[in-house]
Amino acid sequence: MPNKHEITAADILPMDVYGRERAERRKRMTEIKRNRRVAVGPDATFYFESFDTMFHQVHEMLFIEKGGADQVPDELAAYNPLIPKGRELVATLMFEIDDPVRRAQFLNGLGGIEETVTFEFAGETVKGVPEADIDRTTADGKASSVQFLHFPFTDAQAAKFKDAGTQVQLQIAHEKYGHIAILPGAVKDALAGDFD
Repeated sequence: MPNKHEITAADILPMDVYGRERAERRKRMTEIKRNRRVAVGPDATFYFESFDTMFHQVHEMLFIEKGGADQVPDELAAYNPLIPKGRELVATLMFEIDDPVRRAQFLNGLGGIEETVTFEFAGETVKGVPEADIDRTTADGKASSVQFLHFPFTDAQAAKFKDAGTQVQLQIAHEKYGHIAILPGAVKDALAGDFD
């Protein structure tokens, strides 16, 4: 089945149906997300989005907030941009630090970190492009704890990424937070499925 790139109002389940299926759907989503998560260094985690993760997120928002049909357009506008469009990977990058004081100090020096994220593989570099919705670094250089990144691939890069022998690194090269992670095989395989 080809990848779907957009959730439409017609895709939205009635909330009573979703409510009955919610526990099972959440369990299945936990399984899907397991191979779409990559920690890079001690404080950064990338959650790679897909049609399935965004379908789940939209339904969770509708179920919890109970806004009915009036809420649907806003949720679709918020989450459709995070569905990969066939030649890209899309990630939510979160800096997960429980201690509010340490978190504030950490984020204070991380301005522009969203501009320093790359995939490196088979001689290729694919640079993360921040979601254009809002600027996630303040004028005084403080980074947001949540960043949304698109990684646009060429056809050739997607083919190299998918190749079984290719080792893929995900890298943050900010002067105050420089870390690299090698994608585990199961994660790389899951992400390769995002390409058409």
